[in-house]
Amino acid sequence: MGKLITIDGIDGSGKSTQCGLLYEELKSQDKNVRLISFPMYGTVGATFVDLYLQGRLGDKPGDTNAYAAATFFAMDRYYSYVTDWKEFYEQPDSIVIASRYSTSNAIHQLSKLDRDDWDEFLTWIDKYEHDQLGLPRADLVMYLEMKPEISLELVNQREDATGQKKDIHEKDADYINRCYHAAMYSCDRLGWERVICHDGKNPLSIDDIHAKVLENVTRMLDVGGGENE
Repeated sequence: MGKLITIDGIDGSGKSTQCGLLYEELKSQDKNVRLISFPMYGTVGATFVDLYLQGRLGDKPGDTNAYAAATFFAMDRYYSYVTDWKEFYEQPDSIVIASRYSTSNAIHQLSKLDRDDWDEFLTWIDKYEHDQLGLPRADLVMYLEMKPEISLELVNQREDATGQKKDIHEKDADYINRCYHAAMYSCDRLGWERVICHDGKNPLSIDDIHAKVLENVTRMLDVGGGENE
């Protein structure tokens, strides 16, 4: 099997940007690398994800319970794995970079649950996605830690600049704040690498964040392994 690297974070934290930079860096090193991003919008596997995020199942994230929403996102990953990137991943020298992964179910769905239920949910999602569905576990998970207020400002700037409409997650500031705290818990509980992307008030530069990401990846590749998700 190859290696699977996951970059995750709350909305607006720069996941896509950092995944793209990492992909280009590893390509320049002649690595056999593939970049994937979830959700796989517009595909059959993401049908229920699209309905959920568009507000067709309720206009607030909590209108769809954590276990139902987690299943939608897991099916998106399962479909893409089986039909798209499984063969590539099974090559021994391959590296797959995933923008979001099963990690997102921890970040987003814990926020809908009582704190006393978090450990039970994390155990369930790990068993469901990786043991029962057979999705590979990540060799390295990097969480881009961006304060919620900074993240929300970046999401607003993106909407103004591109016209990209917010989904039901991005519209809900309280939800984003709850996701942040769920993510901090998941980092500690699951051993994710925290990449701090702010100086307390403002986001760090893209290049500074990329340097931190690359440091983690280089360390993982040099020792030939990494922490499983």
